[in-house]
Amino acid sequence: MKIRRPVAGSLAVAGYVVMIVPILFVVATAFTSGSTLRFPPQGFSLRWFEAALGYDPFVSALLSSLQLALVATVLALAVGVPATLAIHRGRLPGKGLVEGLFLSPLIVPELVVGLALYQQLVIGFRLDNFPVLLIGHTVLMLPYAVRVTGASLALADPALEEAARGLGASPLRAFFTVTLPLLRPGIFSAALLSFVTSFNNVPLSLLLQSRDFRTLPVTMLDYVQQSYDPMVAAMATLILAGTVVIAVIAERTVGFAKIFGGINR
Repeated sequence: MKIRRPVAGSLAVAGYVVMIVPILFVVATAFTSGSTLRFPPQGFSLRWFEAALGYDPFVSALLSSLQLALVATVLALAVGVPATLAIHRGRLPGKGLVEGLFLSPLIVPELVVGLALYQQLVIGFRLDNFPVLLIGHTVLMLPYAVRVTGASLALADPALEEAARGLGASPLRAFFTVTLPLLRPGIFSAALLSFVTSFNNVPLSLLLQSRDFRTLPVTMLDYVQQSYDPMVAAMATLILAGTVVIAVIAERTVGFAKIFGGINR
């Protein structure tokens, strides 16, 4: 153990450096007063943040991404929560197979999912791009809804619901008065994870979006291929700040450690 700890610690530090240092470079570049993406930044200025918030393609794509992420999260929870209850509390045959099916989007590459949806729904059934994109994002969010909500359900005592039903509560009333409050932290955590993941998605959105509906990450990718100014770094910094705020709120109100602790049970 004494030999493994320094190695594991060194690998952990290296991993943090690889993940965090590039982000710090991008954040620092966003505050530059220069006209190009370069490090170290030239002076200090907030003009690129003002430019990013005033750039119509970014603003329009931001609203589109928020709309898509919100609707996809609601749909994923509407499907995932009942599926979680059926898997953990119901008499569902082949529970392991059903749960594995819901978790499979974590394994299948997003490009494969996007290409399959495009061939079958856009080309085969001639559906519009937005419904197909919404279906794709919902499918990608299902593992979060099922796994995180299932972790919260694993921490709950099933005897509480049985006691409520034994005292005369109907199954529906027992669900809303006992089970749902117990699931609320897991649902809240799953919703946040789903929303952030959908908002930042690139591969699936790149394949399925249309000219009339473009998401912010793909719009930023197109912009950086054409321009080399720090405006895209400023928008990336704003997205990072929003994600950090959401994570802090979630940790203070729910506590990710408590919820994710049930995943390993």
